[in-house]
Amino acid sequence: MKDYQASLEKLRRDAAEAALIRDLATDKAKRDMFDRLHQHLSRLADEVEQAMANAMGPGAGKAPPSPF
Repeated sequence: MKDYQASLEKLRRDAAEAALIRDLATDKAKRDMFDRLHQHLSRLADEVEQAMANAMGPGAGKAPPSPF
């Protein structure tokens, strides 16, 4: 489960970095591309988090909230 948690944290960091680059980009095409990347990485992180919660079984609670 620790490898899933590490993957989840990396996805959240990468999504935050993509959002930062998006916000700093001056070119519209780059802003759009980094926005799509941010959204995609965020969805992947959400799916990993859901898979972790499902793997823990009912009543085990959710994965810890992301700091991002």
